[in-house]
Amino acid sequence: MSMPPIAAEQEPGSTLTLLEPGDGSGLVRRTVLPGGLRVVTEAVPGVRSAAFGISATSGSRDEDGAHAGAAHFLEHLLFKGTRRRDALRISALLDGVGADHNAYTTKERTTYYAKVLDRDLPLAVDVVSDMVANSVLDPREVETERGVILEEIAMCEDEPFDLVDDVFAERMFGDTGLGRPILGTNDTIRAISRERIAEQYQAAYVPRELVVAAAGNLDHEDVVSAVRTAFQERLSAAGEARPSAPRVGGATVPVSPGTKLLPRETEQAHLVLGCEGVRRTDGRWYALQVLCAALGGGMSSRLFQEVRERRGLAYAVQADHAGYADTGLFQVYAGCLPEKIDEVLGVCRQELADVAAHGLGGEELARAKGQIQGSWVMDNESTTARMGRLTAHELGYPEHVSLATDLARFDAVTADDVAAVAEDILGRPEALAVIGPYEADRTF
Repeated sequence: MSMPPIAAEQEPGSTLTLLEPGDGSGLVRRTVLPGGLRVVTEAVPGVRSAAFGISATSGSRDEDGAHAGAAHFLEHLLFKGTRRRDALRISALLDGVGADHNAYTTKERTTYYAKVLDRDLPLAVDVVSDMVANSVLDPREVETERGVILEEIAMCEDEPFDLVDDVFAERMFGDTGLGRPILGTNDTIRAISRERIAEQYQAAYVPRELVVAAAGNLDHEDVVSAVRTAFQERLSAAGEARPSAPRVGGATVPVSPGTKLLPRETEQAHLVLGCEGVRRTDGRWYALQVLCAALGGGMSSRLFQEVRERRGLAYAVQADHAGYADTGLFQVYAGCLPEKIDEVLGVCRQELADVAAHGLGGEELARAKGQIQGSWVMDNESTTARMGRLTAHELGYPEHVSLATDLARFDAVTADDVAAVAEDILGRPEALAVIGPYEADRTF
């Protein structure tokens, strides 16, 4: 059975079934509206909620250095008023039905969402669509939110647990879209004009670059009808456009391993140790996730046991992997007393070297796979998570796959698969980011 075409190849005005009900998924359907706006839904019978989201296909990696933080700035502004509603009315309508509503910007997309009772889904569609399609970008609100974002940057600067990830990304990817912080910097946020933000809004929030996703107790045709009404003006102006293709693959991304220290008078030292990983569509992605779980995914993991339980060197230690369209990042995080950082690094490096040389034992492998599968199934009970899964598949993969397919792919990972990916990934040149009370010339 051939897989359904991507949205860019689907006939405008048509509806396709992407996944049949069963195997952990509800009925997943996609309609491409004339003008290029796509609507993807998953019907989940038996729940009383529905999550609705609209995502732009661009994120912070699509910005140039002078305008770093523009996508996130725009995210803030879409809550601040439309031609029909001011900011208070937007929040009052959603708060009035108990909605869980918010937005987030990543390296590769920006998403606005509201989770509501199923009876209130028409309201969520109307309000979120209005925000995305009809923002006025009031100049006064631009200046207000400029101050709010500068405060957000200051808050991040005061949280070394979060900041160290940005330091690590900068070390690996330098002054590129993947290396710069999503929030931007004090200098770029102060400099971005309302006109530049408006240009980005007009370019990035056209129908063909938007994905509408909804999951829960819903009817696909009802959602499509409500979205068509909400975007009628935008769709008419879009002409014969088709949806953009998913962000898959791309040129090799240069990386710059090495050490980057950010001296700070902190009580703890915070470190990220890692290397280049794999793109999210790499066939080894599943084996690499299993490796991360075994190394630092829980209290029974190697790093947690060796660093915290046996030696008492750190309170928190974990391993994870972030996959992008064209590359990835494998990283280990630890927070420890400043005087213990060399010992912590030594233990982490030894554990990584050991698994690169010898792989995982059978019990470790089974435990890591079980941990991932259990967490994925439990996460999938949330309609918000299902909506996010639809968006992720639509924007970043050549097809939608069921939860059962993902679980089966984890089941199929063998000890040899993990050993091979560990030998490759953990043998790549190392990068290290450190925040702590050290002299600038300190080595680790």
